[in-house]
Amino acid sequence: MNYPPVPKSQKAPNLARRAQSAAAIGSNTTIWDILSNKWDHQHNINGYLSVGVAENLLLQDTLLDYINTKVQFSGQSLTYNDGSMGSRAVREALSRFLNLHMCPVRRVEPSHVLLTNGCSSAVEQLSWAFMEPGEGILLGKPYYGTFIADLSVRPEAVVVPVEFGDIDPLSPEAVAQYEKAAVEFEKQSGKRVRAVMLCHPHNPLGRCYPRAAITSLMKLCQSRQMHLISDEIYALSTWTNKVDTDVPVVPFESVLSIDTTGLIDLDLVHVLWGMSKDFGANGLRVGAIISQSNPDLHAALSVMSLYSYVSGLSDQVTASILFDDAFTDRYIQLNREKLSEAHEFLIKILKKRDIEYSQGCNAGFFVWINLGKKYLETNPQKDNEGIDITDVIMQKLLDNKVFLASGTSFGSEKPGWFRVVFAHPFPYLQEAMRRILLAVGAEE
Repeated sequence: MNYPPVPKSQKAPNLARRAQSAAAIGSNTTIWDILSNKWDHQHNINGYLSVGVAENLLLQDTLLDYINTKVQFSGQSLTYNDGSMGSRAVREALSRFLNLHMCPVRRVEPSHVLLTNGCSSAVEQLSWAFMEPGEGILLGKPYYGTFIADLSVRPEAVVVPVEFGDIDPLSPEAVAQYEKAAVEFEKQSGKRVRAVMLCHPHNPLGRCYPRAAITSLMKLCQSRQMHLISDEIYALSTWTNKVDTDVPVVPFESVLSIDTTGLIDLDLVHVLWGMSKDFGANGLRVGAIISQSNPDLHAALSVMSLYSYVSGLSDQVTASILFDDAFTDRYIQLNREKLSEAHEFLIKILKKRDIEYSQGCNAGFFVWINLGKKYLETNPQKDNEGIDITDVIMQKLLDNKVFLASGTSFGSEKPGWFRVVFAHPFPYLQEAMRRILLAVGAEE
């Protein structure tokens, strides 16, 4: 029998509510369009130059050479290995590595570590474990934009952005703003705030939280029984700032290195780390949750880890690298030198064109820059009142086939700010900056 088609207005949605929400978020494919059409001076001169994605390409050949010559895969890598939380070998290698480089107060044991296929999965799993749908997690502005989806799309937690105004968002004075945001959310929603999410070192500001700020946050979390999640994926990508010599910089200190006695219950403290940034290996998809005193969390996530299984090949590559102290020591040192040089190269261009940027960074591979101010200086004749200056500049950047991460997607409290990634070979970075300057009218 042939049934008449149901009028569109009467059709029920063919996706669940949560999938409809995800579809709305995923409808913007700009980033994937750009990544699939990247500029290459030999093979794709009409592609996009991307200095908006947090990838470190400075030592890619060094890592590839190590993998191609040192790693001998075994049949174990083609099996389910030792289970979905990571092989015994990789958890031993990772805990050993963290003990060497993070200076933990309490030794990290393999049983404290749970592997995931990237830190986005780790963030999502912790959100799922700690928050009921509708409950809140505090996230200071500006923030790493993908945290929003990681924390909220599937776990259905509510991200509570914390605004700071003229207060340094990484300072101890900023902690009062976290408490204010929590109180306001709970009053308006009737739901609890369950956690604080940090990116330490900070993305996009490229700075580290001072110990005083972290301990103050610990005290706040203890008083409200909130979890403290510290994403330390840039922990070893710290370097010497050779340009902003008159601006004090804060050295990196892992949350693991702070004695929590009298500050916070250890079962409320969780650290994330992975191979994506410090080893320039986003494609390996290896992240880790380090939680030292919460067996219930490990028991819950052991079930969910089936959905964030790390590839056996990535597992073996990671274990091989992290067990090799001679290689990792050389790599980390060389990476720091390269990042320092690349930062200096970029800042000299910004200073020459008098483009404002956030000073005092010493970690990660990005700089927070104010293109809005420069655009308004070079386009004074245009009626800029009432326009979204960030959107205007973003379109001009795309018109010039260069991609930056927009401050809008990072929750910037002020318009016109963008994140530029400098961990690229100098010719690539120079061409990208030429196009950025052209987009805002600051070209030579």
